[in-house]
Parts: sequence; C-alpha cells; structure tokens
Amino acid sequence: MFLHNRRFRLTVLAAALAAVLPAFAQPAFARQTAPVVKPQPADPAAIQKVEVKGAADSYDARRDDTASKIVLNHEEIIKFGDTNVLDVLKRLPGVTVSGASGRGGGEVRMRGLGSGYTQVLINGERAPAGFSMDSLAPDAIERIEVLRAATAEFSTQSIAGTINIVLKKAIKTAQRELKLSVGAGADTLTPTANLQMSDRKGALSYSLTVNGVHQKFDRDTPVEEVETDGAGVLRARRMIAYYETGSYDGLNIGPRLNWTFANGDTLTSQSFFNYGRFKRLFESTTSAFPSSATGPYPYLDWDMENVSKNFRSDLNWVKKLADGAKLDVKLGGFIGRATNDSYRQGYTAKNGALTLDSDVKSILKEHGYTSTGKYSVPLGQGHALSAGWDGGYTTRYDMRLQAEKRAKVPSAQDPVPGFVDFPADERYTADITRFAGYAQDEWNVTPQWSVYMGVRWEGIWTAVSGNHFKDSKSRTSVWSPLFQTLYKIPGTKGDQLRFALTRTYKAPSADRILPRRWTSPDNKNPNAPDLLGNPDLKPELATGIDAAYEHYWAKGAMVSVSASMRRLTDYTRTSVLPEADGTYVSKPVNDGTANTRGLEFEAKFPLTAVFEKGPAIDLRLNMSRNWSSVSAVGGPNNRLDQQTPFSATLGADYKMGSLTTGASYSFRNGGPVRVSATQDAYTTPRRDLEMYGLWKFSAKNQLRVGLTNILAQEYISETTYTYLNGSGASRRRTLTPGEAVLRLTMEMRF
Repeated sequence: MFLHNRRFRLTVLAAALAAVLPAFAQPAFARQTAPVVKPQPADPAAIQKVEVKGAADSYDARRDDTASKIVLNHEEIIKFGDTNVLDVLKRLPGVTVSGASGRGGGEVRMRGLGSGYTQVLINGERAPAGFSMDSLAPDAIERIEVLRAATAEFSTQSIAGTINIVLKKAIKTAQRELKLSVGAGADTLTPTANLQMSDRKGALSYSLTVNGVHQKFDRDTPVEEVETDGAGVLRARRMIAYYETGSYDGLNIGPRLNWTFANGDTLTSQSFFNYGRFKRLFESTTSAFPSSATGPYPYLDWDMENVSKNFRSDLNWVKKLADGAKLDVKLGGFIGRATNDSYRQGYTAKNGALTLDSDVKSILKEHGYTSTGKYSVPLGQGHALSAGWDGGYTTRYDMRLQAEKRAKVPSAQDPVPGFVDFPADERYTADITRFAGYAQDEWNVTPQWSVYMGVRWEGIWTAVSGNHFKDSKSRTSVWSPLFQTLYKIPGTKGDQLRFALTRTYKAPSADRILPRRWTSPDNKNPNAPDLLGNPDLKPELATGIDAAYEHYWAKGAMVSVSASMRRLTDYTRTSVLPEADGTYVSKPVNDGTANTRGLEFEAKFPLTAVFEKGPAIDLRLNMSRNWSSVSAVGGPNNRLDQQTPFSATLGADYKMGSLTTGASYSFRNGGPVRVSATQDAYTTPRRDLEMYGLWKFSAKNQLRVGLTNILAQEYISETTYTYLNGSGASRRRTLTPGEAVLRLTMEMRF
C-alpha cells in the first residue's frame, strides 16, 4: 500500500488501554502500520491548510512521527548509481545484507536477523513467490521506509523490523528522463537503461517508469571439503574447482494513473510488472586425497535457467467525508510464474564415463487478490482514530518433474554395470486465506508528549494438497497489541525520548510446512542435505521493547542512541539428521526460546553545524551491536539465525558548484556460530568501500560515476557437521572472490 509523506499521527484511544494491554498475555500475530495521514480539522476551509503544512519541508518523519521510522528519499537511493536495491539497503542504519558483495541473492537483515525475522514489503504488500529483490531497480523506487517497531496497519511478521519499499508515484510537473548506464568489473559487464515519464492534464496525472538491465558474468568459486575422524585426524580432502558463466536479464515496468475529482476524492491505478531471467552454465572438477574420495561425480556439467514473471495491479479510492474524516479503500490482484530448468551430467572425469544424467523442471504459479481499507477520523486537535481491514486470497501451484539416471555401483549380487532410474513427478496446491482487522489511535496529549496505541487481529487459513503427501489444513489467529510513545524534553531545542512495546511474530513459509522432500544431488554429504518441510511447525512469537534517545541541534543534524530486546517462544531451528539409507535430511522444528538484544548509534550532520565556516561536507555514521542466544543450543556462539554481531557504516558527501561527490565504508562482522548440537557455521567479516561523483553539465544533463566494492574482498563461508556418534566431522568451505565495479551513468532530461 502506498505510504504518504504527509504526517499522519496514529494511536489507540487512551480509554482503550485497559482493553488492549491484557492481550500481551496472549499469543499474537499482527500487522505493522504505515505512517498515516495527519488528521484534518473539521472546518473544510482549514483542511487544505493542514495538508499544505503536512508536506512542508519543516516536517521530518524521523523526528516528528510517534511511530519510529527512517525514510530514505529517491535522491539518496540513486546516489551511488546502484543497479539493484540490495546495494542500497546495506547502507541504511541497522540494515545489513548477507553474502558476498556484488554477487546478489543476499538476504536483507535488521538487527542482524533475516530468514523471515525482517519483513520486506513493496508498497505495503508482500512480494509474490518467486520474486527476487535483485531484480528491483533503484530508479523505480520513490522512497524506502525503515520501521523498527511494529504498527497495526502493516503485518507484524516483523520481529526484527519492517522495510517498506514505495515505488514511484505520479509527479505534479511534467518530467521526462532517460538514463543510460554501463558497469564493468574484472568478471562482469552490466549495461542498464531507465526511462521515466510523468505529466498532468487537468484532473488526470500519470507516471511511467521502465527499467532494463543485462548482466554477463564469468567467475570461479573454489570449494574445499574436509573429513576428519573423532581425534581430528584427516581422513579425506576434496578440492572442487567451480567455474560458471552466465547472464541475467531484468525488466521493470511501473505505470500509474491518478484522477482527482472536484470534491477532492482521488482514484489511483497503480501497476507493476517484473521480469527476470537468470541463465548459468556451470562445471566443477573434483580432486581428492585419497583419490577414492572424489565423490559420485568428479566432473559435473550443469546447465540451469530461472525465469520469473510477476504482475500486480491495484485500484485505490480515497473519499473525503464530513468533519475531516476519510475512507481509503484499495483492491488489488496479482499473478506470478517462476520456472527453473536444470540439466546435469556427471562423469568419472572430464571426457570420462557418464555417471549421472538428470533433467529437472520446476514450475511455480501464484495468483490471488487483496483488499485493504482504512477509515480515519479526527477526534479533536492532535487526536486521530483509524480502523481498517487487510485481507487476501492466494492460490499457489508447484510442480517438479524429474528424469534422472544414476550409474549403479556393481556388487556381487548385481555385477553388471548400468543405470538406475530416479523419476519424480511431484505436484502440490496451496490455498491461503488471510484476514486482519485493526484499530489504531494517535494522540498528541501535550505539545511535548504523543502516544500511539494499536491492536490487530489476524487469521490465516491454509489448505494444502499434493500427490505425494496427505492433504492438510491449518488455521491460526492472533491478537497483537502495540504501543509507542514520543516525549520531547521541555527546555531543550531538539531532545526527545522514544519507547515502544510490541508483540510480533514470524510465520513459517509455505515450503517449510509442506511434508515434501526437495532432493540434493549430493545428499550423502551432511553439508548438502535434502530439505523436508514440517506441517506441525508453529509460528514464532516475540515480545519486544524498544527505547531511544534522539538529539536534533541543526538542520540535517541529529544523533540517536537506541536499545532493543526481543524474547521469542517456539523458536524454529533447522536440524540435519542421518537417514537409514545414508542420506541426510534437513528439517525445521520448534525448539524452546530465544533472546536477542541490540544497541544502535546513528549520527549525521553537515560539517557547518560544528564549524560554521567549514566546507560543504555532510557526514554520517551508524553502528549496531547485537547479542542473542538460543536455549536449545549450547554455547558459546549460539546466536539466533546466525545473527550479525556488529555492523557499521561511515559516509561523507561533498558539494562544490556543479560537482557532488562522496564515499561510504561499511563493515559487517562474521565469526563462528553454533547452529545446533551437530552443526556449526562461520563467515568472514565483510568490508565494502564505495565512491561516487556527479557532474551537472547543464540543467538537463549530468554524468554519474560510481565505484563499488573497491577493496574487492574475498568472502569465505563454512559449514561443519559433527557426527552424532562422535566418529568425526565434515567441513565445507566456500571462497567467493570479490571484484571492484566501475559504473558510468548518463542522465538526460528532455
């Protein structure tokens, strides 16, 4: 759902406090709110005046909203010339992206947590299955909102927080802009093109954003596997040389139409089409000591292609009512399709005998509709109440067809060489219905003190059927109470305190509750097991506390220190267990409780706020320190979800005439993690240094230069499995080389 820059203060009636707080003793699902629109006064003549003030430059959502949030505008988003939104998100305070720099496919994390603990929305809605964040172009985004504490309007599947990505809206003035860009590194080449058009004619306005990207890559990723006995003595070592070459093509199209009627009502049509195609040719060669430990496929050829197509369209009607009240209703529909074609051939050696011939095709289809609505009414000066609903229905169909032959191992009973067929035809359908109702109220009790309270009920009904497991149905429903407050300290220019008490949750994804087995080509290796869903999986519930001190002392200058804590019940961990046939399977289970705590520091200011005659330099610094522990896993390093323990970003921007330049350095710590009694993981720290420059040749033409991943740091990840009988351990180590990328972007308005 589109969020507005205008101020919309939210809170539940103070009189409802007695009814809301007892719900903290109950399990809760919830939904998180977007910033709402500042309540309008009853006098129609005053309504327009309030709206103008709400959009004024003096309004700062970070400083003024009771519900805590950080807003990154479009200029900040495109500053470094990034080609995907993940590179933008990693610079936000308290946000990290897992994996190696520049490789894509990373996981967005707040407070160091991903895997569903951090909620990522597009226009207030969850992205459809098969959608990749890598395919979303920064040029298509109007702003990014980071909400650290939950509110009732958005889903509270946000234990760590919510990131809401708001796509481009119609612009009041005519605009036509074309951007042509090319990025190059040692192993990659990425040209992109972006077109933005907008105009207004009377009551009708429109905007259109089109973005296309093509990337070619050619790279190596070496892997080492080591087997040791119970005494730590080496039994086997495998060196696997992975080489891959491939390409990615992406297209985003976002049209928007907006009608404004004479009575002030608006009708908006917003659509978004996303296409992505990833193709990879892959080969691996294994050498081992002893030579008999090379594994089943010493040489492997792998041809793989992923294609995803997603389309969503919404119709939003906003009706102004008497006494400053407003009704906001939105209907939406979506359809998505993702396919994966994988063809693998294994050999005893390069040009050797065939030992594997596998062709696997997967198809995922999803369609559905959504409906949201909100009625808001002012209850007096600085006091607004709103209530609404959020519902939807989704049908998901998944199919996996496998034609596979594996060379059999000759035995005394069957000495004749040959192949064994491993066919598969797996299909399932899931119907998911959800509905939520909420109420929220924000009240400026005094000029210094404002309060937000909200409560949300959400129910989820799921029905699953398939050809390899029994049909099943599940239903969950939860109440979620939420409370936030902002207190501006009297006698100070810009000192204020924040506090929030929330109940949030993490629901298991559809693939984690399906009793279906996803097979791995190397499933006799405990570090590459099969995957099996668990239909008995329950959602994780969390009670959270957030507190912050903020100091604003000049325009664009602020310092913030915040602390947070979450206590989780029904924590979900992934267990890897051996099967009777020698294979390994990974299965999620609910197991005990978990606790996480965090401290964050943020400062940003122009140098002139400290030195009056200083240069035109803007400085920014943010740091996050996180701690967590899982009750079912012994320490040390028993962190929740391989939580990032420490991250920091230091940046500076400088402007002189027609030149604007800047740099950013980010650090993300890694280290060892105890995942379970038998599993350990390790990642190296990640360091990113980036620079950009912007030259304005004229009012309509400018050149942007960006240099990313300047340090070209290698990224190492390890997983270790310790056998239950104490007979030894298996470790897998992957090295991902880094590369610096230079990008040139010509931006032209016409």
